[in-house]
Amino acid sequence: MKISIVIATYNRLVELGELLEAISRQTVLPYEVIIVNDGGDRVDRLVDLYKELPIKTIELTENVKHVQARNIGVQQVTGDIVMLCDDDDLLSATHLEQAQHYLDEADFIYFDAEIVSFETKSKTRYPLTRRTFAYEYDLQGMKKFSTYIPSGSAYKRELHDKIGLFDQEVHNYWDWDFILRAAKVCKIKRVPTASVIYAFSEDGNNQSAILNDKRKSYLDILCEKHHLGDLPTKNFFVLLEEPYMKLREAETKIVWDGEPFQSRLAKLEVEDVSSN
Repeated sequence: MKISIVIATYNRLVELGELLEAISRQTVLPYEVIIVNDGGDRVDRLVDLYKELPIKTIELTENVKHVQARNIGVQQVTGDIVMLCDDDDLLSATHLEQAQHYLDEADFIYFDAEIVSFETKSKTRYPLTRRTFAYEYDLQGMKKFSTYIPSGSAYKRELHDKIGLFDQEVHNYWDWDFILRAAKVCKIKRVPTASVIYAFSEDGNNQSAILNDKRKSYLDILCEKHHLGDLPTKNFFVLLEEPYMKLREAETKIVWDGEPFQSRLAKLEVEDVSSN
């Protein structure tokens, strides 16, 4: 089983460095890591520090935004399994090993997560708060609120031959759209392990935290496309307190010890400062 990790990134060198560090610590290494640099500062120096990883970097000359950047990345995959990961999220050490196991049972898998807010000190992120994100997979429930976190999810590359690429028209909701389309043609399984460290804070700059007219227009496109009715845009954490979401809560296994993933670049830069 050849797992290809696809990462779209844009000017998040600290976060990307930690993700590469997390990947380098995997008990099973990926077949390839495809980094799509979406018109941001070059990442060569960081990538050079992880020569044991089979990294292929795609440097875009303009910022095409995150959905198209992922589309470019998945079209370069040569493995038989695609694993997605946002550049600011992290994976626990046995993530790929578990993915291989569960992909024997399904065509498409996704993991539970810990939602973590971080503070950055000396080019390294340290956790401030942690919250479990674990919900039963229920397709009807998914049509009301998606509990699919794309980071760390994995699926057979041939899925794109069946349903196409990620839909840029829904922008913020590309992942919700993707899993609803995938559910029509393949078997999906949730892995009850919080193996993804999902960077998100109520005060952060995550796209999911931005509520505006443009975002509502993307949601309206999604709703029309999948016949979801008129869904409201609400704060992510407020939605998690809704009674129907409480009913979907599930048990999960916590695997992260809470220790930071200091990247090799951060370590070098700290040493340089100390020596001076």
